Amino acid sequence: LRGAFVLDPLRAAQLAGKRVLLVDDVMTTGATLHAAAAPLRDAGALQVCALVLARTP
Repeated sequence: LRGAFVLDPLRAAQLAGKRVLLVDDVMTTGATLHAAAAPLRDAGALQVCALVLARTP
């Protein structure tokens, strides 16, 4: 999933120092959430959390 998620460069500055919540319906390994969080952290997000409705064993 590396590189699957990118952030619009014009929006990156808006994330600096912000807390971000990712919402996912089902989490399996967590790889998708980690891949989605990476560009947010790289843009300077203070904290990236995830809200998951279900998790597979």
